[in-house]
Amino acid sequence: MIEGIEVKIDEIKNWEPDTYEIIDIREESAAAYGIIPGSVNLPQAELPQNIDRLHKEKKQLIYCMKGILSLETAEFLRQQGFLAYSLSGGYHAYLIDKMKSEEQNEKERAEQIEKSIAKKFHKAIFSKFTKAINTYDLIQPNDHIAVCISGGKDSMLMAKLFQELQKHRKIPFELTFLVMDPGYSEANRKVIENNARLMRIPIQIFDSDIFDAVDDIEKNPCYLCARMRRGHLYSKAKELGCNKIALGHHYDDVIETILMGMLYGAQVQTMMPKLHSTNFEGMELIRPLYLVREDDIKHWRDYNDLHFLQCACHFTDTCSSCRDDGTSQSKRLEIKKLIAEMKKVNPYVEANIFKSVENVNLSTVIAYKKDGVRHHFLDCYDDKKLEED
Repeated sequence: MIEGIEVKIDEIKNWEPDTYEIIDIREESAAAYGIIPGSVNLPQAELPQNIDRLHKEKKQLIYCMKGILSLETAEFLRQQGFLAYSLSGGYHAYLIDKMKSEEQNEKERAEQIEKSIAKKFHKAIFSKFTKAINTYDLIQPNDHIAVCISGGKDSMLMAKLFQELQKHRKIPFELTFLVMDPGYSEANRKVIENNARLMRIPIQIFDSDIFDAVDDIEKNPCYLCARMRRGHLYSKAKELGCNKIALGHHYDDVIETILMGMLYGAQVQTMMPKLHSTNFEGMELIRPLYLVREDDIKHWRDYNDLHFLQCACHFTDTCSSCRDDGTSQSKRLEIKKLIAEMKKVNPYVEANIFKSVENVNLSTVIAYKKDGVRHHFLDCYDDKKLEED
């Protein structure tokens, strides 16, 4: 490593504003969760062909998630004649520093966050949250719901929405705000704890060793991690007397899942608004953000100047399957971009995808499965002809 190439967040505060530019080399999907103000997002894989966008008369401050990939990029830029530096600790270091400075006005900020849900975002977010609960019958009297918080924008917002809903007390129900630590670094765990304190969410944290368990898995570690996390959440929630777990999947997750199933799984299926658990008797999974749009969640986050984790696993900065590098993109990001392109031609495409699984005509389907049994249109094809005759 080149000596003096790494700088800490405190050192940057002494830099003159007009003498440097900030480059975020994380993938587009990661930057969507929040950036350092004033930074430009240029994913690491795209930087070489966009190097003319940088200014040699200025210093370049490069950051990634944890300060690992940014070192490589800063060294590369120095070889090209730029005065580049890597932010020590990356975006996480920025978050920790920001939270320290916000401790003085936490009460005022917490009230602002709650007010924004009740006022500014009532129609776009809270009303759609309650509509999903009513439309899909997600809450019954005396439910005890484990609100599962990963540390991201979606689950944190969901927790605040449940708190707001409980104020109205139309239906009596209990809440437990459950956070599983699958092996977070100390910095990642602190981000979650600080956000929860700022937002006045009384979280309960329990530990697991999931990250260690999937560390050596080469094929689909994210899939295995997700399955294991859900099992641990069900188990802990049941232990605490809960009968439901709530996850923060939103409208965009639903339509992306539908297309992913068709294009990559050769099947028509959707992400259901609620499910009975097959492994934990008496437990149910609900998705109360089912009708809430991701852009509205981002707007709420940015309006309140909140910063959340995207993914806090060991692979975030180094795993190629997590990068948007043109050759190993995550399938969900591909689908997200595909929908965005289609929307340019048809502004109703998202709603049409969502409604498509509500308007399935079995008479025009070649085959379908129900309760594990496959049904084919030829099974009763001749029977229908006899009925018509």
